[in-house]
Amino acid sequence: MGSAGAVNILFRKEIAEAKEPEKVRQDRLKSEDMDSATQPQKTLPLQNEIIYGPVRSRRLGVSLGINILPFRYKLCSFNCLYCQYGWTPKPTLNLTYQMKDLPQPDEVSAALERSLQRMLRQRTKLDSITFSGNGEPTLHPDFVEIVEAAKTLRDRYLPQVKLAILSNSSTVGEKEVREALEMLDLRVMKLDAGSEELVRQLNGPAHPFYLGEIVAGLKSLRDVILQSLFVQGRVTNADPDSVALWLEKVNEIQPLLVQVYTLDRVPAERRLGKVNIPTLQWIARQVRWRAGVPAEAY
Repeated sequence: MGSAGAVNILFRKEIAEAKEPEKVRQDRLKSEDMDSATQPQKTLPLQNEIIYGPVRSRRLGVSLGINILPFRYKLCSFNCLYCQYGWTPKPTLNLTYQMKDLPQPDEVSAALERSLQRMLRQRTKLDSITFSGNGEPTLHPDFVEIVEAAKTLRDRYLPQVKLAILSNSSTVGEKEVREALEMLDLRVMKLDAGSEELVRQLNGPAHPFYLGEIVAGLKSLRDVILQSLFVQGRVTNADPDSVALWLEKVNEIQPLLVQVYTLDRVPAERRLGKVNIPTLQWIARQVRWRAGVPAEAY
């Protein structure tokens, strides 16, 4: 069956579900949650240290993680339905009241240096050092200083290893953030939808949020890798209309690469489902054809 046929089946299923009695619907959702719990997926616990891993990443190889966010809760500017860390208690762009919970630049540097020294002694294989962790790393008010220190340490101990970031792109409109991102080797930036309405439904961004500002910031970055997650269920961004709007933004940004993927772990919103591989491959082909940009489906 082709991708369009799979999408049409999904639409018919959603229409049928919308017409079912409420008790039947609740029983079905409960059953789906139980089925989801039996699948080989795992919700990630929050990172309780500054440095974690190395972990094996589908896209970054063997990666040493840097968490410059709080250990006890997720701190993010988004509240994505699909987040593997669960819900964001309070999406925010203002960290004033949370400063005491953030690792300080000297703490991050010391922890990273200890890890790199140990890995060098043990000859541990490493492909990347990645800013990620318990939310959005670019929210840290000392992000520039921390990136500079990390780059210095990487160059000193493991110069062949890539310095990377996984970001939701919410702060890319800020000049200072873009300057810090340019110091990294791999800028893996999030863009899941091409309309402000769908971004709000799927990603739950903190206010104020302007998709045009995000797109403009991504356009101005060098060699951006776009990472786009597609889901179906309560919210769907894999239907042809949504994909077409998203493709317009991809074409405008002209990234180095687009990584198309779907759920790998239990999402915050259990009524979301994976998009099948043929649909992901269809989306990747659309990227290559309509935007002229390399794309990979995972």
